[in-house]
Parts: sequence; structure tokens; C-alpha cells
Amino acid sequence: MNNENAGKRPHRPSLLQNWMSLTGLVVVTGGLFSFFMLLMLDAIGHFSNPYISILTWMVTPAFLVFGFFLTLIGVLRARHKRVGSASMVSAVQIDLSRPRDRRILVTFVVSSLLFIMLAAVGSYNAFNFTESVTFCGETCHGVMKPELTTHDHGPHARVACVACHVGPGVGWFVRSKLSGSYQVYAVTFNKYPRPISTPIKNLRPARETCEQCHWPQKFSGNLDRTINYFQNDASNSPYSIQLSIKIGGADPTRGRVGGIHWHMVVGNTVEYIATDAARQKIPWVRMTDSQGVVTVFKTRNFTNDISNYEIRKMDCMDCHNRPSHRYVPPDQAVNLAMELGQIDRTIPWIKTNAVYVLTRKYSTDTQARDGIATALAERYPNDSRIHDVIPVVQQIYRDNFFPEMKADWSVYPDNLGHMIWPGCFRCHDGNHKAEDGKRTIKANDCNTCHTILAQGAGDELNQLTPGGQQFKHPGGDYDLSCSDCHTGGP
Repeated sequence: MNNENAGKRPHRPSLLQNWMSLTGLVVVTGGLFSFFMLLMLDAIGHFSNPYISILTWMVTPAFLVFGFFLTLIGVLRARHKRVGSASMVSAVQIDLSRPRDRRILVTFVVSSLLFIMLAAVGSYNAFNFTESVTFCGETCHGVMKPELTTHDHGPHARVACVACHVGPGVGWFVRSKLSGSYQVYAVTFNKYPRPISTPIKNLRPARETCEQCHWPQKFSGNLDRTINYFQNDASNSPYSIQLSIKIGGADPTRGRVGGIHWHMVVGNTVEYIATDAARQKIPWVRMTDSQGVVTVFKTRNFTNDISNYEIRKMDCMDCHNRPSHRYVPPDQAVNLAMELGQIDRTIPWIKTNAVYVLTRKYSTDTQARDGIATALAERYPNDSRIHDVIPVVQQIYRDNFFPEMKADWSVYPDNLGHMIWPGCFRCHDGNHKAEDGKRTIKANDCNTCHTILAQGAGDELNQLTPGGQQFKHPGGDYDLSCSDCHTGGP
């Protein structure tokens, strides 16, 4: 024996030097690469996304565990071969002069690089997918179907869910993660409410989300609009109202400050107390004008200590509370279909019957589809025109009614206007008086927020009155608020 090597223990190759362990290490490397890439994308993204945690903290760790498992199996196998073996277990050796070894090396290197590249591309695409409306609307299957459908038919169909429901900033990012964690639990264990409640308390102030695109100074002037109705009589009599809506604004360089958007003028601050979760009952209002003068208005019966309530500063969402998920009332949806000629208005009582079949109780979409077809066919057995009406009414139902989730217009108040819900009249009802007893919040005067230019049918609509005219209710005058009678249904 050579004296130089005498007393030295023979070199024992690492237990990691086997193909299975090396493959496991490649998987671990790809998992770590994806993990840190997702963290980086989440950190530098325009909007923080709570759902990316599913990928970062659940999917990529699964790859890491799988890689470690492969590595461990390879080590145990190599150790098992070594124990009790008199001969040394050779390490992985590559002799580039041998074609077989070259093929093995090329295959391993190419596969490893391909895996890491796919991990990078997959992580990036997965991150983008979690930002999409499809992910938010379809991941929870039928649970979010109402929200996804109404979003796709709304004016913000091209705005991603996270832009409004999360937005920028660390604080709201953390809150959204906590909320999202509970939502995952609720869906997994079927603990979610039906219908899904509007996340009023969890929504960010409009100035941090809506005003990224809309802001008070942007709006000015009036908006002219014609609203067409069809009455509930045998001839479906038309009745139209031409309005000049006083939108107003807050930029004195572009127009007179005032109008409906007076509430959002930067110099004014309007605060209120709501005594219900949906913010439909508002007994107390405090207004601070641009000179710092404070006026408190409240209803006669509200004598409570205001320190027991949350005082909310009014913003866009207090009126535009259904900007993306609007369930159109059946009365309005049928009106529009008749106006567009999709429903033949010459069919007797078609307005009444279409609204009736839409508002019947159904348990499933299939039952509703069949029930609508059967009911309309039975009411018009000898009128072939009804065959063109049935699919239109069925589509209205699919777009606005979701029986499995018990979601429709009747459970989601819409504060924009005052036709079906109190809306403006939550405060402008004549019952909110100042503490001095001399002033009230301006009450339900039709010309306060809009001017009626013309109303009626036929030649009456040609008699424009720029100065405005008093509203004439078809069928007679009523000393009631619109929402006292109009429910959106039959």
C-alpha cells in the first residue's frame, strides 16, 4: 500500500449524487424560483391581490414538498444500497466520450431548464389570471355567478374586480387577505349567505378607487335624457318623460358649481348617520359649507346619542352604490325590451304578463326557463308572436335573476334616483329639520335635481318647455314618493 494513502478512509460519494435526488433538487429550485417571483410580482403590482396567496403559499410549497420528497427518496435508496455493501456505491459519473452519457446529460439539462422556464412563465401567467374578472367570478363556481353576470353587463365590465375591491396600498391589501381567507372557508364549508351581502363596510372610500378615473371636478352641466315607459294596461300605453338632469359639478372654471354633484363639491362636507346596515335609514345629517358653517339636520324622532353611531362622510358610493353589479328590476328590463322592439308592444297585456312570469318563484334556472315558456304560451295560445317574446323574457331572467343564490333586484337597494328605492329621499324627504327648526333639507321637488322638458305620448312630447313643467303622473296625481308604489315588479 502506498504510504501516502495509508490511514486515509476511502472517498464516499454524496448520497445526493443520484438521478432521483438531482431531479428532486431541480423541482425544489423551480418551486423556490416561482415562490420568490410571485412575491416580487405581488410587491410591485399596481394592485395587491389577495388571491395570489393561494399560489404563493399553497401551490408553490406543494412543488417544494414534492421536490424534497423526490430528493429524500433518492437519498434513502442510495443509503440502502450503501449499507451492507462491501463495495463502494459509485457516484453519478458522466463520461462525455460515451454517447449514452451525453444523451443522459443533455436530456437532464434540457429538462431542468425547460422546467424552470415553465415555472417562471406559469407563475407570471397565473399571477395575471388571479387579477382577471374570470378568476374572481368563476373560481367559486355558482357562488359568484350573480356578481360575474351583472359585472359583465354593467358599465365597468372592463374594470378588474381587484381595482375596486382591493385597490392600492398595504393596509387594504392586508384587510382584503383577511376577508379573502374567510371567503375561502365559507365557500369550502358552505357557510356563505344567500344572497351574498354587499360588502358595504369593506369597501374603500370612493376617492381611493372610483376617483382614479372619476373625480368631482370632472363633471359639469346638465344631462338630457328621455325615459320611456309602458303602462300596465291592455294596450301597453307608452308614456315618456324628457328630462334635463342637473348633474352640476365642482369646477368653477367649467361651469356653475352645484346640481346633484353639489354633494361632492370639495368645499362642502356632508356627513350622516345610518341606523341600518344597508344605509337606507338616515335620521341625522351634518353639513359643513365652504365657510366652515355647520348645520345639523335630523328627523323628529331621532333623539339618540350620536356618539353611539358611526358618522360617515358622504362620497360617490352613497348614491352610486351599484356601479358594477346592477340587478335590473323586471319592470325596467321589460320596458327597455319593448322600447327596442324585442317584445312586440301590440300584444295585449304583454307588459303585465312578462313582468308577472319574471317575478314568479323558481328554484333553479331550468325551472325558470321552462316556467316562463309554459306560462306565456298558456296565456297566448293562439298568438304566434309570443314565440319571439319567450326567449327575450328568458334572457332577461338569466341576466338578472339567480334563484340558487336568491339574488335579484329586490334584495339589493339601488340609491341612484328614487323610482324603486328611496334613494335621494332618504334625506330629501322633508322630515330632516335643522336644530333651529327653521330649515329643512330641500324635499321632493321634481325640479330640484332635474327639469321636466316634456312628458306624455305622441304630440305631447313635441311641446318642450325649457323652463320646466310639473310632473303629471299618468292616471292621476298621488301625494306619495315614487318608491311607495313602484317596486320594480308587478
